[in-house]
Amino acid sequence: MRRDTVPRDRPSPAPAPFKRRALGQHFLRDSGIARAIVDLVAPTPADLVVEIGPGQGALTGELARRAGRTLALEVDRTLIERLRAAFPAIDVHEADARTWDWPSLARPAGGRTLVVGNLPYSVGTAILTALVRAPRVIDAMALMLQREVAERVAAAPGGKTYGSLSIYVQLNWRVELAMRVPPGAFRPPPKVESAVLRLAPLPAPRVDLADERRFEAVVRAAFAQRRKTLANALASGLGVAVATVREAAAGAGVDPGRRAETLNIQEFAEVARRL
Repeated sequence: MRRDTVPRDRPSPAPAPFKRRALGQHFLRDSGIARAIVDLVAPTPADLVVEIGPGQGALTGELARRAGRTLALEVDRTLIERLRAAFPAIDVHEADARTWDWPSLARPAGGRTLVVGNLPYSVGTAILTALVRAPRVIDAMALMLQREVAERVAAAPGGKTYGSLSIYVQLNWRVELAMRVPPGAFRPPPKVESAVLRLAPLPAPRVDLADERRFEAVVRAAFAQRRKTLANALASGLGVAVATVREAAAGAGVDPGRRAETLNIQEFAEVARRL
């Protein structure tokens, strides 16, 4: 389980190669925290678990012991060989979790598909974005991210941490900030704290979207200039007249003078529909 040192919480337009410098890695060394993370999804012999970034295997042994099948995705070839030698019973793939075909996962008969991982700071949001687009094939996830990013994912409307990432994830997932992890749990310790999210897919999306791309575009534009009113931010971000936005917002029962951080998912969906 590895932690990349470079904090960046915005996804890149296209995946860039991971840096494979040993000095850029922080390995989980606290076995108690490792067990607590695995407990969040409670794998059974009927389940398939996909582990992202196993690193030196802090979680891998516990997952392999409890799950019916464990599949590990790792990008560092040196670590891959060590993992295969240490855990011959698991499937270790040289693969980038940002581009892995998550929707193609097959749920085991009578079991669940679980995802567990310590997401590198530099690409954590990009991996999370790929994962949350597969809510119908993943039954539960326990993911460690930089604490600030995890708090944004779990945030409710009304605060500064609430933003587009909160909405994109919570549209299809129930999110819980399950635990915080101090720097001392890693070797060597990073300069920032981490946190673990527990995610479970909702039976259905919180809102029925006729055009998901339009919804995402509206949310992105609203938060791109979050200090502006909703009307001004959307007019600027979408390239439409302020009057058009005001009319759409009013029709949705939303004051166009509000700011993006005060709108919930349902209100964003209604504004997007009317635009």
